Amino acid sequence: MKKLLTVLLFSASSLAFAHNCPNEMKTIDARLSSASGVSAENISKAKELRAEGEKLHKEGKHAESMKSLQEAKKLLGV
Repeated sequence: MKKLLTVLLFSASSLAFAHNCPNEMKTIDARLSSASGVSAENISKAKELRAEGEKLHKEGKHAESMKSLQEAKKLLGV
């Protein structure tokens, strides 16, 4: 029973990450479209991290995806 509960909790947390990745990408895209006050270097790096985050999301690596997307948001001041 304990093992089943652990599996269910892990599955639920994975789904939460899976559903949040697209929201994070939308936030980054919105900020990139009006990135005033952000250096060209940070914009370039944020675009790379955003692309990496999307790739990882599609591969089902949601924790890694969220890490990449959070770093992109930090560079953009979001």
